[in-house]
Amino acid sequence: MKKNPADMHFFDHLEELRWRVIKSAIAIVLFAIPCGIYWKEILDIVMIYPIQYIEPKPKLIFTAPGEIVMLSLQIAIAGGLIVAAPVVFYQLWCFVSPGLYKKERRMILPIVIFSTLFFLLGILFCYFMFPLLMKFLVTYAGNRIDPMFKANDYFGFLLKLSLSFGIVFELPVVSFVLARVGVLTAGFLVKQFRYAIIIIFVIAAILTPPDVVSQSILAAPLLLLYGLSILVAAVVTKGNKKREALSA
Repeated sequence: MKKNPADMHFFDHLEELRWRVIKSAIAIVLFAIPCGIYWKEILDIVMIYPIQYIEPKPKLIFTAPGEIVMLSLQIAIAGGLIVAAPVVFYQLWCFVSPGLYKKERRMILPIVIFSTLFFLLGILFCYFMFPLLMKFLVTYAGNRIDPMFKANDYFGFLLKLSLSFGIVFELPVVSFVLARVGVLTAGFLVKQFRYAIIIIFVIAAILTPPDVVSQSILAAPLLLLYGLSILVAAVVTKGNKKREALSA
């Protein structure tokens, strides 16, 4: 029988977290299997397509016998993680839900849907902006150095950037949840806007390579998402006030 959140102790929460992580891991592994079977097709779409029109055309290489096997496993696991995103978000929000009010817990399913949607939008945004970033990085040295990338390093770079965009695109969803429970308001976000700009560029500098172009590519949508978060918080706060007035 499931315990009341108020009666749960620290180790109960750890046990709950453990099972949430296990369920998420199982979903990732299950979805990783078909991604592993079709890893070559995924490689063509995800890794080769974004650089095929760049001049000089970069060449992907591997320098160790087992490196390409490890690459196929990385592609499988990354694909499994992305495809299993709805399950992972569901487990995450279910773990958080005991700390919410009963009426907020009813919104778990819509929150999971929008969390998945914004996560995938972030990854797609990165995918379509990635060729521009690669063109800048490849042509930065002119024709003096031939671009040859180790396949594992190149995929790791692309994966880190994609997941970074996916995570930061969750900002409006997080703002919605915090505003819904009364922790966050639009007024607070507006007052902290100057600090938010600094934090955004610091985050962009940490998550991206050390060049202005890639940092700007991440910082620009983050600023837009911050503005969207202000709008979301304002709408939710207004709705909260209406519900309080009706219940009074």
